[in-house]
Amino acid sequence: MSATAFLVIQGALLYSANRPETVPAGRPLAAVPPMLGSWQLTQEGVVDQETRDVLQADDLLNRYYSDGNAGANLFVAAFRSQRTGKAPHSPKNCLPGSGWEPLNSDEYSLDPGVGAPITVNRYVVAHGNDRSLVLYWYQSRDRVVASEYKAKFWVLVDSMRLHRTDTALVRVVVPIVDRDEEAATKMASDFVRSFYGTLRQYLPA
Repeated sequence: MSATAFLVIQGALLYSANRPETVPAGRPLAAVPPMLGSWQLTQEGVVDQETRDVLQADDLLNRYYSDGNAGANLFVAAFRSQRTGKAPHSPKNCLPGSGWEPLNSDEYSLDPGVGAPITVNRYVVAHGNDRSLVLYWYQSRDRVVASEYKAKFWVLVDSMRLHRTDTALVRVVVPIVDRDEEAATKMASDFVRSFYGTLRQYLPA
């Protein structure tokens, strides 16, 4: 990064930090319906206090859903403001810390069932003989961003233009059966289509 660009960004941050932030209200994630398309809630996941203290999210959702044939985990960490230093933690950092070994990762485009296709992170992890496929992204209103760096850039832009820095990390985890990553990707994409439009109603517009 050039010295000029650094000074411009530094000046923008100082400017935005001195202006009052608009912190939008959001509906509680706990009110997300137990039925999402053909996927039924089977279990409320537990997020222990130590993890909550590390995440510092303003609202959390951790649930397990099933369509009768397969199961999926939906995790959402919503942040109303990032000015105080709170920010989403990348699953690429959190999952290895939980004992999951990363195998490969890329970006993947899918149709969420509402609006244009979105590009998300696709991540394959292993824990012993178990393998899982992870899809995750950062969401601010109707904007979906896969890259952590681009997400930080848009936080800066929104802070200057809209005086708000809210965002949410959305993560889906499904098991990989018989090492069939393609089938797991299809399953995860189907699950995303089941909840994407509904979830947007619970995040600030």
